[in-house]
Amino acid sequence: MPDDEVPVLIVGGSLVGLTTAMLLGHHGVPSLSVERHAGTAIHPRAGHFQLRTMEVLRQIGLEERVRAKSLEMYSATGGIIAVESLAGRQLATYVKELNEGVEGLSPTVRVFINQDVLEPLLRERALELGATVHNRTEAIALVQDDDGVTVTLRDLDSGDEREVRARYVVAADGNRSGMRRRLGIGMRGYGRLSRSITIYFRADCGELLRDRSPGVIYVHNPQLRGFFRLDRTAGKGFLVINTVGADVTQDSAVDVQAGLTEERALRFLRTAIGTDMPMEIVDIANWQAEASWAPRLREGRVFLAGDAAHVVPPNGGFGGNTGVQDAHNLAWKLAAVIKGDAGAGLLDSYEAERLPLCVLTVQQAYTRYATRVVPERGTEGVEPAIADIEIEIGLVMRSGAILVDDDDDGVLHLDPSALNGRPGTRAPHVALGDGRSTLDLFGSRFVVVRPDGDGVDDWAPPGVQSHVIDAEPFAEMYGLSAGGAALVRPDGVIAWRSRSGAGRDELARAHATALALSPQHAPQTRTTARR
Repeated sequence: MPDDEVPVLIVGGSLVGLTTAMLLGHHGVPSLSVERHAGTAIHPRAGHFQLRTMEVLRQIGLEERVRAKSLEMYSATGGIIAVESLAGRQLATYVKELNEGVEGLSPTVRVFINQDVLEPLLRERALELGATVHNRTEAIALVQDDDGVTVTLRDLDSGDEREVRARYVVAADGNRSGMRRRLGIGMRGYGRLSRSITIYFRADCGELLRDRSPGVIYVHNPQLRGFFRLDRTAGKGFLVINTVGADVTQDSAVDVQAGLTEERALRFLRTAIGTDMPMEIVDIANWQAEASWAPRLREGRVFLAGDAAHVVPPNGGFGGNTGVQDAHNLAWKLAAVIKGDAGAGLLDSYEAERLPLCVLTVQQAYTRYATRVVPERGTEGVEPAIADIEIEIGLVMRSGAILVDDDDDGVLHLDPSALNGRPGTRAPHVALGDGRSTLDLFGSRFVVVRPDGDGVDDWAPPGVQSHVIDAEPFAEMYGLSAGGAALVRPDGVIAWRSRSGAGRDELARAHATALALSPQHAPQTRTTARR
């Protein structure tokens, strides 16, 4: 007999694992997360969090705390530039200002915040919502059957082992995922790009920045290529180095770890800063830049998420954000199936919806690495760059749980202004008269929204909340006219819409399809809220 039973076991207690635990708790399902390390992240790591990620944190009640922590660390107007060195010439501006051009697209903003600061907030919120997190605990074996998964856990301090029985398992254990290997799932894509390093340091670089307040500073010179992240005091930060030497076409150039000593790392740091000044190396981390994805995201009752499912170079800041979107897509589906509100077939939609977008995101991260860092190594196989905003909030999903429009064209991404509320996309933000956003109506249940309700009885099925929204420009943004309606899932994705003349039976069938249930034809009368 197992020592414990849980609805969901999450292997991995870092950014994606904690987000999954937090969102499961939000939907009323407790979970157990196990993490090999003694606590949350000790180094900054992922630091650029996009609009969609911030919208998830808003949904869960963490947005204001995260934004406040961000402002303690980084300038709110930081951008992305390239320089010869901090003391040298500026070579390019990739992003003038982090939130330039996104006004009106979201009720929140992009932020820079270090992962070692964010993760404790996620952990605290997950615990508040009923999750359990065990550190210094490793999953060493699993056995699946028709009813669940038995996972053997080992306490890394005592060596004691125990078995936990879970209905489902989420493998969020990173790019070297032991769970993925046990499932026999390999990786595809571009493979290893470099054996890079990150140097964590202290040095007073404030005068070198002059009037600049960037969040990310690429460094390109004959000795090395990489990028800086400095806090708002410019007194501490880290330097990532992807290549060394003038000829980056040589394989030795992308093996930064070869022959590395602290003295050599100090020379690298001095070269990147561009002048001799007091500087202290706090730590050096070795890591491998990759661009790969798993060809499937599920094996039975085990689901891959985060770096276990896709690995990207840091260029573009897509890694952690993509993992959060995995968790956002998966958590409500697991909760709905576990609580009996959805059919088990709903879980098939996770891979169908996420895998094509994960592949797209890996390709776009590789494009940014290849063109920004090592263009001399060739751009064969590099996909054309698409705008960051399209990856953030312009992605299009398809699965058996989404009823696409008859004229669906199969595209995976569009400018958000061109989405017009099509099924499979994030429901658009429209400011409401009470200071909230339409996005604030979503997050806990299915919601049907429509531009008018005069003379129409409320026909939302059981478990679906109904809102009439008369705020401008709601109808246009959602592609609806008089009598139209859109059904929005708990993750804020439009599952179905009828541009005009929506009927209650049609909505009931759409709701059943979105939950992988047989159609229900007994809608209950409900009170309609007007916004």
